[in-house]
Amino acid sequence: MSDLFHPGVPDEYIVQVCEVMLQANWHTFQVLTKRPDRMAKLLNSKLAFASMFKHIWWGTSVENRKHGVPRIGQLRSARVAVRFLSVEPLLEDLGKLNLRKIHWMIVGGESGAGARPMDPEWVRSLERQCRESDVSFFFKQWGGTRKSETGRLLDGFTYDELPILTQITVRSGGEHDGIGLSRP
Repeated sequence: MSDLFHPGVPDEYIVQVCEVMLQANWHTFQVLTKRPDRMAKLLNSKLAFASMFKHIWWGTSVENRKHGVPRIGQLRSARVAVRFLSVEPLLEDLGKLNLRKIHWMIVGGESGAGARPMDPEWVRSLERQCRESDVSFFFKQWGGTRKSETGRLLDGFTYDELPILTQITVRSGGEHDGIGLSRP
């Protein structure tokens, strides 16, 4: 559990990790980074062999306008099958986002000692934008120092959406069909 695209991680190691993900294609991998610029550059070159497999989801963290929102465009520049945003902790109103080519958004508040509060209207705005853009919405938590007490209901509903997947068919000998998205 770390940022695979951290500057200290050699390109060759990242290539090896992607080769393993391709070999284990019955799993869904979620690759999350705060460095989507490096990720996109590699996915459009050395990692192109792994970029369009639908069991590998490529995402970036979006916590605020200054640092997080610019990452969305960087993620969009990667030629991949599945893109997602991890909007957690949501630290401020993000305004209107361009969600073109984004398949999934996870939203959550900050947790632990000193957690900053999250305004419910920020979450509602993101949920509406997902609805309008046909992006799957997953609300993870309100956060806080006692996140088990604050829960994860948004206006009385639990949002557990994932990108819409087709079923995996497992054949004898461990071979199977891949996962497919119903969205472009």
